[in-house]
Amino acid sequence: MDRLTNLFDLSGHVAIVTGGNTGIGLAMARGLAQAGAAITIADRNPDNSAQAKRTFEDDGHSVLACVTDVTDPASVAEMVAATSERFGRIDILINNAGISIAAPLAEMSLADWQTVIDVNMTAPFICAQAVYPEMKASGRGKIINIASVLAQLGAGGAANYAASKGGILQFTRSLATAWAADNIQSNAILPGWIDTDMTSRARERVPELHDRILSRVPAARWGRPDDLVGAAVFLASPASDFVNGAALTVDGGFSIQG
Repeated sequence: MDRLTNLFDLSGHVAIVTGGNTGIGLAMARGLAQAGAAITIADRNPDNSAQAKRTFEDDGHSVLACVTDVTDPASVAEMVAATSERFGRIDILINNAGISIAAPLAEMSLADWQTVIDVNMTAPFICAQAVYPEMKASGRGKIINIASVLAQLGAGGAANYAASKGGILQFTRSLATAWAADNIQSNAILPGWIDTDMTSRARERVPELHDRILSRVPAARWGRPDDLVGAAVFLASPASDFVNGAALTVDGGFSIQG
């Protein structure tokens, strides 16, 4: 294996991907598995996780599916323990699980605000704390938080989502500072408008959204979940060992347009 290939080789590594059974999470989990990592898919939907697990196993990958509520510390602790028992270590955490509950800001309920904050911002904190002892003991770790271009843009119809993703960006920087001495690098990926079930529902609510996005993306297309794979493998691999606290935007140029 040449040096360049070795930089992106994840053989012997173990990755947890929350929300890893569909969409972006599934694409990133598959990419890490293809790079050699063993994968734990952590999600609260057992049917989707079972289907994803079968697909991974059919392709010859090592995979564990855990029914996990990422907002519940006890459930997360069980997932971490199961991963450690099955694979013997934890090297990579991708905090991907997320939700969006859109509403005009003046009409948004406190419950809808809090639910999005709990899943999108508090759950990554819970998961990061849970994997930290395993990463520290092994002498290395990679934490990848999935934020959004809306972390840096206003969103009057989804203030809870934008606030949660902005918070994740700052949390990533704090993680990077706190755990660098333990050889744990923490970085964020900021996807743009990716064609997923979540954005499909957004297009149903806002019919003009599709054309609006196409007009602002220089490539004139929506992103695909597979467009996130390269960024995820890079940030999970030895190639990014001196990349810490960074925010990697994957939006086809959406956010650079005026």
